[in-house]
Amino acid sequence: MENFDASLSPYFKALLGTRDTRVKGWFLLDNYIPTLVCSIIYLLIVWLGPKYMKNRQPFSCRGILMVYNLGLTLLSLYMFFEVGQRLTQAPSHLKIIRVLWWYYFSKLIEFMDTFFFILRKNNHQITVLHVYHHASMLNIWWFVMNWVPCGHSYFGATLNSFIHVLMYSYYGLSSVPSMRPYLWWKKYITQGQLLQFVLTIIQTTCGVIWPCTFPLGWLYFQIGYMISLIALFTNFYIQTYNRKGASRRKDHLKDHQNGSVAASNGHTNSFSFLENNVKPRKPRKD
Repeated sequence: MENFDASLSPYFKALLGTRDTRVKGWFLLDNYIPTLVCSIIYLLIVWLGPKYMKNRQPFSCRGILMVYNLGLTLLSLYMFFEVGQRLTQAPSHLKIIRVLWWYYFSKLIEFMDTFFFILRKNNHQITVLHVYHHASMLNIWWFVMNWVPCGHSYFGATLNSFIHVLMYSYYGLSSVPSMRPYLWWKKYITQGQLLQFVLTIIQTTCGVIWPCTFPLGWLYFQIGYMISLIALFTNFYIQTYNRKGASRRKDHLKDHQNGSVAASNGHTNSFSFLENNVKPRKPRKD
């Protein structure tokens, strides 16, 4: 493995330049092989996991999901406030880089999102967007941490940490059945993610127009990557919310024509896409 990694180093240096010595010796950052192996194992589990679970009963995982989502909410909150606070003061780049290492490591932890989907047999949630986003972010941030753990890298990580506070707190609460009728903001989390990508493109474009010491190649790559996420998340938004809204309106019209009273507050049928196997309860007749 070490020989293979050593053989990659000249190519990395030729393409990306000299590595940042400040992260030398940090856990998982010295060699690319562990990150690559973790990504390959992740993709193999994505492929084989649903086959293994096909004829097995789904696991509930409710308790561990609550702990998992709470943990990622607190970690995201820490990263958001810590980087934000450091940047508003006289910046100590080494302290910020230490926080960014946690951001990189959190991308490895987030592989568990997919594993929970597999264990709960919610295979419809393992989409191209989901796998692409999870597998690519870990690898991208290994390179970021080794070459550009500074400057423009802070902006996207800070925004993403804030979005993850909202997202993982949402999923943590949704694992409690009694809380589900009161959770209405998943749609706005997706909108927030799209806004995050647009703001990152604007911020990165400013770096292209008014260049600094940050490598231009990284900025062009980030713009391209953000565009790919905008395309995939927009497709997800249309498929999930626009079609669901049209279907809900159609069902409501049918109920009205049949003379029945349907629940119209948007909560009764709005959780079919969550990682649970609980069927919506029928509205109670008074």
